[in-house]
Parts: sequence; structure tokens; C-alpha cells
Amino acid sequence: MGYTTHDIRNIALVGNAGGGKTLLLEALLLQANVIRTKGSLQRGTTVSDFDPQEKRLQHSIDTALCSFDSGSHHFTLVDTPGYPDFLGRTFSVLEAVESVALVISASAGVDTVAERLMEFARDRGLCRLIIVNKIDSKDAQPEEVLRQVREIFGAECLPLNLPCDGGNGVVDCFFQPNGRTADFSSVEAAHTQIIDQVVEVDEELMALYLEQGEELSPEQLHNPFEKALREGHLVPVCFTSAETGVGIPELFDIIVRLMPNPLEGNPPPFRKGREPGAVRVTVSPDPMQHVVAHVFKISLDPYVGKLGIFRVHQGTVRPGSQLFVGDARKPIRIAHLYKVMGKDTVEVPQAIPGDICAVSKIEELYFDAVLHDSHDEDEYHLESITFPPPMLGVAIEPERRGDEQRLADALHKLTTEDPCVRLEHHASLNETVLYGMGEFHLRVLLERMTERYGVRVKTHPPSIPYRETITRPAEGHCRHKKQTGGAGQFGEVFLRVEALERGKGFEFVDEVVGGAIPGQFIPAVEKGVRQVLNEGAVAGFPMQDIRVTVYDGKHHSVDSKEVAFVSAGRKAFLDAIHKANPIILEPVVKVEITAPASAIGDITGDLATKRARINGNDTRPGQRAAVTALVPLAEITEYQSRLKSLTGGTGAFTMELSHYDPVPPRKQQELMQAWRPREDES
Repeated sequence: MGYTTHDIRNIALVGNAGGGKTLLLEALLLQANVIRTKGSLQRGTTVSDFDPQEKRLQHSIDTALCSFDSGSHHFTLVDTPGYPDFLGRTFSVLEAVESVALVISASAGVDTVAERLMEFARDRGLCRLIIVNKIDSKDAQPEEVLRQVREIFGAECLPLNLPCDGGNGVVDCFFQPNGRTADFSSVEAAHTQIIDQVVEVDEELMALYLEQGEELSPEQLHNPFEKALREGHLVPVCFTSAETGVGIPELFDIIVRLMPNPLEGNPPPFRKGREPGAVRVTVSPDPMQHVVAHVFKISLDPYVGKLGIFRVHQGTVRPGSQLFVGDARKPIRIAHLYKVMGKDTVEVPQAIPGDICAVSKIEELYFDAVLHDSHDEDEYHLESITFPPPMLGVAIEPERRGDEQRLADALHKLTTEDPCVRLEHHASLNETVLYGMGEFHLRVLLERMTERYGVRVKTHPPSIPYRETITRPAEGHCRHKKQTGGAGQFGEVFLRVEALERGKGFEFVDEVVGGAIPGQFIPAVEKGVRQVLNEGAVAGFPMQDIRVTVYDGKHHSVDSKEVAFVSAGRKAFLDAIHKANPIILEPVVKVEITAPASAIGDITGDLATKRARINGNDTRPGQRAAVTALVPLAEITEYQSRLKSLTGGTGAFTMELSHYDPVPPRKQQELMQAWRPREDES
């Protein structure tokens, strides 16, 4: 390891499926002399798509890291999946890099996935680079794509090079414009634009440039260039063809000379404590300071075991280092330290600030954990990512009796690896539901359960995750008194309920004065209330958006026990709910559908039959259009097949939870009546 933090470049390749990220990574590895020949998606020989599922699908479904040396520099390039279903996996690894390179197809242009990724990178303070790939394809429209990029992402998106010779070459617009003619636009104008943009962040350099008319060298421009990247004042654009290698040497040179090292990127957003308003803390990329590192990926390999991949932000980690995981009091010992290259790992003697490394077989590691070697850094954490909530679910059960434990183990491993997988067990229905980001995500998870963990399951559509709430304030009361000989049970509770705003959850307030209910029994009252919250009061669904205030009660010096106040709290809460006009809420999802423009009329008409509210539509390149709408989840649980029939298989959609709304009165009556027989039986 002959490099320093100054020589490190960490870059994630992101973008929609089909943009060519995996082949672009192959081309960059070839340029760096890391591989001898480019791999092929068709033959399953690429470095980053090594999983058997990825080889079969010929698409990335997980993030893959490639760490390597080239010259005096050390690189970690991250290949990310492009399907909307796997955006959570992409978001999680962006915590480890300084730069995000958005890869866009020159024939397809900007889509909603690209917009979400650029928005995320901007909000997290990451430096951004846009790569327009496939400039030599027969339907490429690089000029139109550049216009679209600047229209959507802003005028700060400026080309560092431009295509020439009909997409068979690129001409430099920044380092040394050589007078060659580009396929469109003016090289000289592009050069002037980018210099003007860079010097705007440096007043002294601007004065030198404007007043004295001096031609500035790339060396003079380096620091203001990095500042412009950090501030989002500049988003460079470059053009490539991963297939033919056009623009790849130029792109590699841009990564080395212009993209930030860990000393130049924006500092990571660490805070001390998790309470609202927790103080932001500075983590310095100094190898001599205490260790601070962040675990951004957990991989469970059947052969290697649990692999925790982390980015070192401060200090130096070596084999033998003793590190604390999160707020744990007992440290773990690092036995071996690895660099990751696709499916392979290479042992290394140390990891300095900026390094991305892995450790294996340490069970204490978990996603988003902070590793540190001093209690001075207890309670440190990175600002949390808001992952898109998994909304599409499938109910599962093992095919064979006796496989329940194996299924539980497999599900635990899936949720450990993927931050956008959620499990719910509905006790009232005896139903386990696996939630993912979409149909494709769930299919990949179920296949992985079978192929990797040997568990076969039966599936069926899950119940809709309805919720219950109230619409007006009310009061409830219960006196629980039981005498069976000897010491009895006694507890009396008075409480109020009131509705909170949608999405506020649950609040429990203790306003008891004068010891009417002794303090040690208040948690028992809350326990009884929470039993109803979990089980539901009118249709068997969890309750939300309610404040419960306990304000009075009575106790007995001998007969009052915890169980008595649990029962009294439960029954008083039920009493109040039935007076508070309870209603059932249904999840409403925000849906974005992209399809051929010719099919949009049929799609909007079909959505109208599903109680949808159309929010708008806009045109996309390639005679495509997008529609956004709010739709009740119950109406769209099997929409994938419907959309295929409407668009001939060319439509796609994404959805995420928007909010909860009351269900129609008729549906509410059906749900309440369906629950009453089970309630009576119990």
C-alpha cells in the first residue's frame, strides 16, 4: 500500500438499468490494466455481476465493489443496480463515496430513477459527474440528452468533452482544447463556459481571469474546481462508449485529475446522539486520530460467511485492532482486513482514511453501525437515510412442515443484507408477509431463498395493511375488580382519547395527580392500551394517530396489581374508542408510470377505475411519457400484469407509500363484519 488518502478516489456508478454501468466499469478496469479483456454480460464474465442470479438475468441486482491500484492512485469503483426496486441498495453504498457518476444512455435520456439519484446525491452533499454513455449507438441523441440534462438538473451541468466523428471519438473542452470540431456545439464556447463557472467560486482567480485576461491552467483551476463540485456549482458532463472504448481514457483521466479525493470531498454528516437536534461532529481524515468507520453494506455469503464492508473516515485500522461496534461496551478484534474486487477479497495490512475495506465472520456487525476505538466516539452515527418504504408484499409459508426455523433463518439473512426488505407477522391472521420494493424485488428474494438457502415457500397475496384510528375526542372508564378468595385484583382507570394528525403515530400522556394511580402502575396501564393498539378495536388492524391521556383512577393498597391495571387500561381504552367514532384507514401509494406516449390514454382511463387521483403527466425522450397518481394500495396490488397488457410489456411503474386515507363506508362495513366472527370466537 504505497498510496495516501490524497491518492484515493471513491466513485459510485449509478443510473437506470440499461445505461451501461457494468460494461463501463469493465472498460475502466481494462483502461487501468486491472483486467486483460472486457467481460461480457451475455457470457456472465463481468467482474461486478458475479452472482448466479445476476448472470442469469444479465442485470445487476446488488452493489459490487472493485478496489484496485493504478499508478500511484487507489480506486474503489462501485457498480450499483439500476432497477427502481433496488434503489435502497444503491442509496446505502453512496454513504461510502465522495463522488457519484450518473450514467445515462445517449439513446434513452434522463428518467425518473436518474432524477431521484441526482436529488439524493445533492442532498447528501456528494460531488456529481454525469456520463452520457453509448454515444455510438444507432439511435443515440447526445445533443438532445445534453439539452435534457441541463434542463432537468440545471445550467451548472457543463461538458468537459464532446462527441466528434459521429460518436467515434471525443474532443476535450477543458484541459487542452485542440481545435477539433465536435459533432454539435462549439468546443471553444464549452471551454469558456466551464472556466467561467469554475472561477465564480474564487474571487481572486476571477479577477485574474477577467481583469488581466490571463488564460488559466488546469493546475490553477484545480482547487476552485473542487470547491465548485462540493458546492454543487458545477456538475461535469462527459461522453463515452463502453462498448468501443471511446472516451474511456479521457474519463479515467478526469477521475484521476478532477474528481475529489477524501480530503477534498464534503465531510460526512456525523452526529453525536440520535435525539432531534443532535450536534453535528467533525470527523477528520487524519490517520493518526481515533478510528471512526461506517458499515454501509452487509453481505452473507454461503462460503465466506458474514462480510461487513465499511468506509474508514478517521484513523487507521489494522489487523489486531480492537473496535467498538456502535454503543457496545465490549470491543471486537479485527483478525483480517480485506479489499474487495468483485467476488474476490485480497488481504491488506491496514486501512487509512478514505479506504473501503471488509472484515469477515464478525456477527456483531450490522448495517449502518459506526466502528470506533475510543469511547470518546460513543453515540456517533451518520445522519439516517430515508429509504423508500417497501410496499409490495407477499404472504409466505414453508412448503414442507418442519421448515419453519430454516425459513426464519433465511428471512433474517435477507433482511440483514437489504435495508429495503421488511417482515411483518400478523398474529391475528397467522400470516408472515415479506415486503419489498416491487414485483421484481420480491421475485429475486424468493429465488435467493431457494437457491442460496434451500428453503421453498408457498406464496399468496397478503392482506392489505389497513389501520384504525378515531375521528373525535372521547373518554373511557373501567373498574377492574376480581375477588376469588384471598387477595383479589383491583384497578380503576379514567382516560381520554383524541385524534392526532395523519402519520403522527401514538402518544401516551400521564396526567394522574395525587397518587390516584401509583407511578409503578402507569406502565401497566400503557401496556393494556398498547395491546389494543396492536390488535385493533373494530376490525383487527393496528391503530395509529391517537393520543391517550390517563388522568384519574383508583387503587387498593392490597388488591392492586399490575395485571389489574393492564386489564383496566385495555378496557377503558376500548370504551373510549367506541365513543370516538372509529374508522378504518387504507394505505394510499404514489405511483409513477412510464410507458409509450400512445398508451397513456388507456393507462389514465384504467387508473380512473381504481379510485386514482391523477397528479399529472409529462413527456419523455423516445416517444415515452410518465403519469403520476395517488392510488389506494388495495386497487393496485396486481398492477404489474395489468400494465403489461395495456402497454405490450413496455410499461414500468414505481410506487411508494404516500399516506393513509379513510376507506369508503361500504368497505369499512365489510371489514368490520369480517372481523366480528373471529372476535366472537375469541
